[in-house]
Amino acid sequence: MRTEAVVEARGVHKVYVAGTVQTPALNGVDVTLSRGEFAAMAGPSGSGKSTLLHLLGGLDRPTDGEIYLDGRAMSGLSKDELARLRLTRIGFVFQAYNLIPVLTVVENTAFVLELQGIPYRERLRRARAILAELGVEKYANQFPNRLSGGEQQRVAVARAVVSEPAIVLADEPTANLDTRTSLDLIDLMRRMNEEHTTTFLFATHDTRLLDRVDRVIGLEDGRIARDERVR
Repeated sequence: MRTEAVVEARGVHKVYVAGTVQTPALNGVDVTLSRGEFAAMAGPSGSGKSTLLHLLGGLDRPTDGEIYLDGRAMSGLSKDELARLRLTRIGFVFQAYNLIPVLTVVENTAFVLELQGIPYRERLRRARAILAELGVEKYANQFPNRLSGGEQQRVAVARAVVSEPAIVLADEPTANLDTRTSLDLIDLMRRMNEEHTTTFLFATHDTRLLDRVDRVIGLEDGRIARDERVR
């Protein structure tokens, strides 16, 4: 069993402030994700799933507590250092795909590698290889608006994993997809998890996805209500 910690939240609180109104979103969360896990956070809307996902990915900072990535505390990082950490160690998949419309599929996939300074030929080679693994290489020179929702989400997954990050954080990745497309995408992400030992953490309401992960972390009112191995 793999035990190497990839990302940890320790005593994490998050309070959103709007004028004089304070809205607590997380209340003392402790959770650790290890290398190679395939896990999901579940809970009703407003339970804190997306907030915790954003904190773990360094997209936001906690009000109190600490987030660690590869054992390194994120609070001590500058904005530039945090951006570099996200670029090299974290992959993101969003419900809305977030592909760049003026770039082709292969350019979208290679974009992270370009930001990392990978030479042109090498980043194209790696992008085409991962697109082939995910079954969308034939669309490499198409623009995203020519693809179906499921095909666009496969490209989004390709972009997230092409740089071999330590963890992929996915926010409702199957929410806009039909059942067959969702199951195919989940199987593809599971294969990427197993073959590349990439940690996946999902925030989801989708029972189709919850039925296929190894671990479910249940959130209620900003706290972890359950954390169990289900496979």
